[in-house]
Amino acid sequence: MSCTLDQAIGTLVHVFHKYSGKEGDKNTLSKQELKELVQKELSLGPKLKDAEITKLMATLDHNKDQEVNFQEYVTFLAAMAMVYHEELTKHKC
Repeated sequence: MSCTLDQAIGTLVHVFHKYSGKEGDKNTLSKQELKELVQKELSLGPKLKDAEITKLMATLDHNKDQEVNFQEYVTFLAAMAMVYHEELTKHKC
């Protein structure tokens, strides 16, 4: 039986691969794949406009190859975890 954190990490990896490779390289997310992932997997996703997705893509795409690789995706997850952490600590006070 795997531990909770093992399951969470597995889920994060699975979500990446669920969307990557639909439009080319199976190890990267195109802008459209990123948009679909964000819209379907994050509660705030459907609220984001195309311009915000474009800005997110530009922010995540550190090597400027017009795709988000797994390392760039993990960086995004770390930033999201920080946002969630800050929100949770605000509500504890």
